[in-house]
Amino acid sequence: MVGFTRRDFLGTTAALAAPALIRPAWAADTVKLGCLFSSSGTMANLEGRLNHVVRMAADGINAKGGVNGRRIEVVTSDPASDWPLYAQIGRQMLQQEKVAALFGCWTSVSRKSVLPVVEQNDGLLFYPLHFEGDENSKNIVYVNSPPASSVLPAVDYLMGAEGVGAKRFFMIGSDYVWPRTINKQLKAYWTSKGVPETAWREEYVPLGFSNFQTLVNQIRSFAAQPGGQPIVVLTVVGSSIPDFLREFANQGIRATDVPILGLDMVEADLEGLDTAPLVGHLNCWAYLQAAKAEANTRFLSEWAAYVKAKGVPFSADTVIDPMVSAYDSVQLWALAAAKAGSFDVPEVRKAFPGLSFADPSGYTLTMGSENNYVARGVFIGSVNEKQGFDILWQSPDAPKPVPFSPYG
Repeated sequence: MVGFTRRDFLGTTAALAAPALIRPAWAADTVKLGCLFSSSGTMANLEGRLNHVVRMAADGINAKGGVNGRRIEVVTSDPASDWPLYAQIGRQMLQQEKVAALFGCWTSVSRKSVLPVVEQNDGLLFYPLHFEGDENSKNIVYVNSPPASSVLPAVDYLMGAEGVGAKRFFMIGSDYVWPRTINKQLKAYWTSKGVPETAWREEYVPLGFSNFQTLVNQIRSFAAQPGGQPIVVLTVVGSSIPDFLREFANQGIRATDVPILGLDMVEADLEGLDTAPLVGHLNCWAYLQAAKAEANTRFLSEWAAYVKAKGVPFSADTVIDPMVSAYDSVQLWALAAAKAGSFDVPEVRKAFPGLSFADPSGYTLTMGSENNYVARGVFIGSVNEKQGFDILWQSPDAPKPVPFSPYG
């Protein structure tokens, strides 16, 4: 099995020097928010967009008068896809820059590196990614969906009559906590459905891995075996996603043969790819760019205008779920701070229950009193020829989040 441990990865990156924070000139009438999104390293093409969308959200709030009489100033940074640096920079932002909240992280290992920092400093981290769940901290707002609201509906879809009647499962992920935990939960879920252990296989690759020829050959061999319809459950992240898709297409495997369920796959991963041979592969998120909603039309227009006005180095025509979730995060923080009449974390936290926000997805986001998870709708998308996703299915409402999985 191809493998790469978290310790090995941290050992190769810990020696990197921490980049300087990008500090604007502060005024006495501002409130600071901090970003922990990488603009270099394996996560740069995805995370780098989120720095800009947080600024866009802040600009929109400032245009309406700010929050509690203050303008929002955004501090950005570059943790360089190096997990210890997220914690190091997060601590600096909380202790030295005195930010009112942090917005950041993509991978679960980066979030887990920041978790003790926000808990020790009683800070707030708004985390915009769907993830493996099994965590609940008063210092983190989990803006996206745990598996019960996203992964399980997508797997059920593929196993059911509407999908392909999937019976066998080849799991391939990057070697860290999110893929391993998701796959552990999935194996327990399949066991509860009577799926035998012989019906699945799992492999892991290092973060940033790019040469998938051997693994795709293994998938071909797995698919040729008896036992029913196979699918790939893909939990590689960052630059590994387009590299895997490219190799899958190069070997002539189509979605009609072996569908891929890409749990971290977003529209930005399809940029620059010929998606004609990839049509029909699936993803699941709380937002897809194809969502039919007036709020989405406005958001897409706002992003396109912002890219043009600010010279943002990303496509004006591509929006992904974590961008929307980062935007939602700023809105939720602003609503809570205004409700509390304060920027102090304990007061802001008390204001979370009952908050709601009309999301670009067309769903209304809500926060309850039981935890800091946000209720979201969910979409299952299918790759089309235009480097995007068509919506195959969406939830009828925003299901109540289930932080801790009963499986695994």
